[in-house]
Amino acid sequence: MNTIHVDVVSAEESIFSGEARFVALPGEAGELGIFPRHTPLITRIKPGSVRIENADGSEEFVFVAGGILEVQPHCVTVLSDTAIRGKDLDDEKANLAKAAAEEAIKNAKSDIDLAKAQSELAVMAAQIAALRKYRQKK
Repeated sequence: MNTIHVDVVSAEESIFSGEARFVALPGEAGELGIFPRHTPLITRIKPGSVRIENADGSEEFVFVAGGILEVQPHCVTVLSDTAIRGKDLDDEKANLAKAAAEEAIKNAKSDIDLAKAQSELAVMAAQIAALRKYRQKK
């Protein structure tokens, strides 16, 4: 069987490391699909869901809050400040954080505060979308 090694790493820990048949994730210009022997690539990724099809056919989901993707013919590395396993996503916590970001947008006193709050809102919206996608697959 043809597989590619995948590592998903956050600032705190290794989230996933293993062999996969396929990886899909949110690239800056759209959804990226990576198969074994993919052309080398380095690009930024947007907040969203990384879907990993394991060698045995099962799937893993990991939410990433943006980051960097490096693809080599036999290895995929996803580096993100924040990465959360799909099974560890918390619906209530994500919705509370989204509401807090919306409130921060309303109360922003400077362009910097507004940009920071808008960025946080985008990440939380992507996390909630990833959570829904994960739950649909289960």
